[in-house]
Order: sequence, then C-alpha cells, then structure tokens
Amino acid sequence: MTATPAWPPKSAPRLFVTAPLAPGGTVPLEAGQSHYLAKVMRVSPGDAVIVCDNETGEWLARVVSATKRDVALIGEKQLRPREQVPDFTLCPALLKKPNFDLVLEKATELGVRCIQPVITRRCVADKLNAQRAQTIITEAAEQCARTALPDVSAPVKLDALLRDWPHERALFFADEAGGDPAADLFAAQTGPAALLIGPEGGFDDAERAAIRAHPQARAISLGPRILRGETAAIAATALWMALAGDWHK
Repeated sequence: MTATPAWPPKSAPRLFVTAPLAPGGTVPLEAGQSHYLAKVMRVSPGDAVIVCDNETGEWLARVVSATKRDVALIGEKQLRPREQVPDFTLCPALLKKPNFDLVLEKATELGVRCIQPVITRRCVADKLNAQRAQTIITEAAEQCARTALPDVSAPVKLDALLRDWPHERALFFADEAGGDPAADLFAAQTGPAALLIGPEGGFDDAERAAIRAHPQARAISLGPRILRGETAAIAATALWMALAGDWHK
C-alpha cells in the first residue's frame, strides 16, 4: 500500500506575515514575498504555504491564484499555536556588521526571546539597522520553523543597561578574566535570565568592575580559551538552552 504523503508537505514554503491570520481569511503578502513564491518557489493554485503571524501561531494557507507578479493565499487552518520560548535575553555588545548579523541569526535559531544590543567602550559599531535586523531574524525564524519572532531592541549603552536592570532577572556575563563555570550556574538557574557578551576587544577594567558590582550579575567562564564575541554569544546561548531552556522538552 502506498503511504499517504504528509500534508502539508515539509517542503512547503514558510513565511511570516504582518497581520493576524484566521480561517478563510486573505493572507497579506508583501511584494517581495509574492515574488519569492511565484519566481523562486513557483507555486500554483492549490499548493500549500505555511504562514506565521507572530501572534496566533502557524497556519496552513492555500494558493488561490498565482501570476508572475502576484500570489493570493487563503488561510485554511491553524497548525500550531505561537510557541512559548524560554524567558532568556541575549545582550551582545555590537560587533562588526557581518559578525553581529551572525549573532542575530543564530540567537533566533537557538530560541532567544529578546535581543538587547549593548554599546561598550571598545565597540567598533554604535548603531544597528533595525530594518536589516528584522529581516535577518525573520528569515532565520522561517528557516528553523520558529513561530515566535524574538524582540530586538534599540542598542543601549552599558551604564544605562546596568542602571535600569530589572531586579528579578539574573544577569550572567561572560568575563574573559574568569568566573564560575557557565554550565554549573546555568544548570542551577530558575526564573528569567540574560547573558551579557562583550565586544571584539572585551570589556575594559572599569566596565568589568561595574558589571561585577551589580547585584544581579554573575561572572561566568566559557572555558580556557578566549572566544570571539560572536562565538561566545552563540556558544553560551546554546549551553543555556541545553541546561535551563527548552532543549530537553
């Protein structure tokens, strides 16, 4: 007996859209999304498309018409509710554009809830292109079948981050000068948490002292080697997800 193919097929395109979805409702598409479906994926009427709205979750939609310039979709049914990602905030110092793009992409794939870029004295950048950042995290979420986009905040200076830090959130900070083993602290963690990662040149002495003096901060060690900023952010986030996040579910 021939097996019944999975529906919707795993190869169905995935897109995030900007308006809430509902059964039988028209799915709003941007011009670039229509172009992608028509020119790249070459969809036809009746084909399945997986859409997410970052509010209600993941939906199955059907192509009702497709031309060279425009594709129309109708929502059919909800496949999954919006996921509950761990309450984990990544606070990476701004890096050179390609390196920070990598941090945004991998943090999204790993399941970070919020990304709070930080400006330190040794940062080589002090601005973030919000539109570019949103594009990167959206494409990463589509690729990894995530149904909830991470929140990306505007960059803040380190002193402002520490001044306004919420008392209920633990602040782990990767200190190249040494700290407690990250795995030990992560495994014992309960409640909201965040991870602070320094720039290419690391934190300077005054910044390190200010962080260590903060009541919510815990210095952690990421092993015997000094890691690049993007490597530290990705590796430590993966470790936290494995020990205190949702990887064990």
